[in-house]
Amino acid sequence: MDIVSWNVNGIRSAERKGFREWLAAESPDIICVQETKAEPGQLSDSLKNPVFSGGGAYRSYWASAQKKGYSGTAIYTKTEPLDVRPLGIKEFDDEGRVLQAFYRDFVLVSAYFPNSQDGGARLPYKLDFCAAMLELCGKFTACGKSFILCGDYNIAHKPIDLARPKENEGNAGYLPEERAWMDAFTGASFVDTFRHFHPGEAGRYTWWSYRAGARAKNIGWRIDYFCVDGPFVKKLKSSEIMSNVAGSDHCPVRLVIGG
Repeated sequence: MDIVSWNVNGIRSAERKGFREWLAAESPDIICVQETKAEPGQLSDSLKNPVFSGGGAYRSYWASAQKKGYSGTAIYTKTEPLDVRPLGIKEFDDEGRVLQAFYRDFVLVSAYFPNSQDGGARLPYKLDFCAAMLELCGKFTACGKSFILCGDYNIAHKPIDLARPKENEGNAGYLPEERAWMDAFTGASFVDTFRHFHPGEAGRYTWWSYRAGARAKNIGWRIDYFCVDGPFVKKLKSSEIMSNVAGSDHCPVRLVIGG
C-alpha cells in the first residue's frame, strides 16, 4: 500500500498548479492533505473525487475549519474506510485539524499541527494539540490498534532536520517545548519512519520558505512526517521525501507498507 501526505497550502491553489493531474499520474492508494483552506461545497466534483490511473475515482473525506480559507484536512482513498471521524475535541475540530480513517489493519490519522507563531503566541494551543495526539496514539496502542500519524507537524525535531538550526533556536517550529514533545512522542516507542530508514541523512527537507530562493538553495525544514507504533514497523517497506514535487511550499512525503 502506497500512502502520501502533503500540506498543499490551499487545495484550490494546488488544483491550479496541477494537483489533479499529478494525483492521477502518481495514483497512491491514499493521500492525506493538510491546509486545504476550503470546504467541499467550494470544490468541483473533479477535485472532490479525482480519477486515478485505471479509471477509478477516489473517495474523499473532509474536515474543514469554521474560519473560511483556513486550516483543514482531507483524505483521498481508493478503498472505503470502515469509519472516518474528526478528533472529537471541539477546539481542534473547529479548525479542521484532524481526520481519522479506520482500516482493517490500522488507523490512519491525517493531522495539521498548529503553528506556534512568532514569539510563541500560539504555543499553549500547539502543546495542547500535541498532548492530544500523544494521548490518541497511546489509546490506539493500548487497545491493540496500530496507527499511522501523518501530516504537517510544524516541528523540526533535531538539528539534522533543518538547514540552520542555530539561527532558528528561538523560532516557531524549533522551540525547546516543541522538540521536547517530539522527544516524548518518539520516546513512547513511536517511530519517525523517515529516520528509521534514513537515520543520518542530512539535507532532506519538506518545507522551504517562499523567500530568498530558499527551495532552490535547499534551505529548508523537515516538518512533515509519517510516524507509526513500534510493532507496525515490521510492515514498512520505505519512507521517502518527494522533494521534486512542486505546487506548494511543502513537498509530499510517502510511506509504503506491505503484508
